[in-house]
Amino acid sequence: MTQPTVSIGGGAMPLLGFGTWQLPGRQAYEPVRVALETGYRHLDTATMYRNESEVGRALRDSGVPRADVFVTTKLPAERAGRERETIETSLKSLGIDQLDLWLVHWPPRGSARPQTWREFIAAREDGLTRAIGVSNYTVAQIDELTHATGVTPAVNQIPYSPALHDAQLLAEHRERGVTLEGYSPFRRSDLREPVLAEVAAAHGVAPTQVILRWHIQHGIVVIPKSATPERVRANFDVFDFALTADEMARVDAVR
Repeated sequence: MTQPTVSIGGGAMPLLGFGTWQLPGRQAYEPVRVALETGYRHLDTATMYRNESEVGRALRDSGVPRADVFVTTKLPAERAGRERETIETSLKSLGIDQLDLWLVHWPPRGSARPQTWREFIAAREDGLTRAIGVSNYTVAQIDELTHATGVTPAVNQIPYSPALHDAQLLAEHRERGVTLEGYSPFRRSDLREPVLAEVAAAHGVAPTQVILRWHIQHGIVVIPKSATPERVRANFDVFDFALTADEMARVDAVR
């Protein structure tokens, strides 16, 4: 099955990924194996999740070619100033030679910190990662990085869900060529919301699947996480139905 993707850094980033937050250490191994066996080809981790080694081991043990899987990890804000050491440690832990995407996990001390961004640019130029981006940054902070270095982050990973939908914010990212990636899509949603239930019933799916499909149709990357095999599989089962324009508008309006 061909999964929908967005082009970043000269490569294809699947719009649906598997998140590993709150799956520390060995707790990450089996869910990642299940995800890869199910068909996910995008894994999201971070140094602060303390599971890079297990994510890497699950990838190796899965038998899925490394080239077929998009791998993201992140620099903890408190490691600003130790960027090269951190990415080299992440690569070693993951057991890979190059990341597909490396993100600044949070603005260091609340600031954009162009000096850290320059280290990210250097890591990309040295082939340690194919693309670079940020997480939890404002549009103004993204602009500060661009103005300081001439290089715009490829991705901004932020909390996103229908309840947080902001068409203007999405447009501002797209005007800058920044791909919006949403995390915690369910945590920030009311799964009992009547609109979600009605749309789900119309397609014979669950409200969680409607939320993921909504992200995908908006072109927003989404990275649901679950340690339960059945939920991991259900979260991937969102490619054989589509929301109508009216349904998309109704979900857009959920608050």
